[in-house]
Amino acid sequence: MTEAQPIHIAFLLFPGITQLDMTGPAQVLSRLPHARIHLVSRTLDPVPTDAQFALLPTATFADVPRADILCVPGGFGTVAAMEDEATLAWLRQVGTEAEWVTSVCTGSLLLAAAGLLTGYRAACHWASREQLTFFGVEPVAKRVVFDRNRVSGGGVTAGIDFALALVAAIAGEEHAKFVQLSLEYDPHPPFDSGSPERADAATLARYRAMVEKYAPGRTEKVKEIAGKLAM
Repeated sequence: MTEAQPIHIAFLLFPGITQLDMTGPAQVLSRLPHARIHLVSRTLDPVPTDAQFALLPTATFADVPRADILCVPGGFGTVAAMEDEATLAWLRQVGTEAEWVTSVCTGSLLLAAAGLLTGYRAACHWASREQLTFFGVEPVAKRVVFDRNRVSGGGVTAGIDFALALVAAIAGEEHAKFVQLSLEYDPHPPFDSGSPERADAATLARYRAMVEKYAPGRTEKVKEIAGKLAM
């Protein structure tokens, strides 16, 4: 009897990452049969997140030249990562050969900047979704979007939904249901304020002010990056 082949899953880490974009899907995908999780960054130095703690990479770009599943989280550091050629080069290298090319939240913008979503449909955080059009990507207002071997999740918590859907595509629905039960993923949010369509005006305004404080001019910056990459 031959030993089953591992499924190598590479998550990109970069400064300013939203940790739940990565840790949520990683918890789910780690329960794929024979999964091997790699947290990949430019160096093995701790990577600061937007939650005031750091994540420890397990590998560098050079250590992981290929993977079965590539997953790119988002966060306020996305724009800086889009301007880092080493990051984009690694994404292109791994994404060209990966069986599944995936993202959560604004990670789809990073995939788009690397040229891996051109002509595809993709999800993104609602506040940045339309920026996908700068890269020739069709934005879709859904929690999870499959387009051939590209799979994207919406903002932050959608990463858990995305990962369960991907587990079902790879290992079958019964195994995905087992993983969901094992994690007791049975959400009942205490407030109906999880989308811009349902949040009240004051909450929506407070969020937009926070984005402008920590990522001023983000839309214009992303458009500028897209223009440079298209040259």
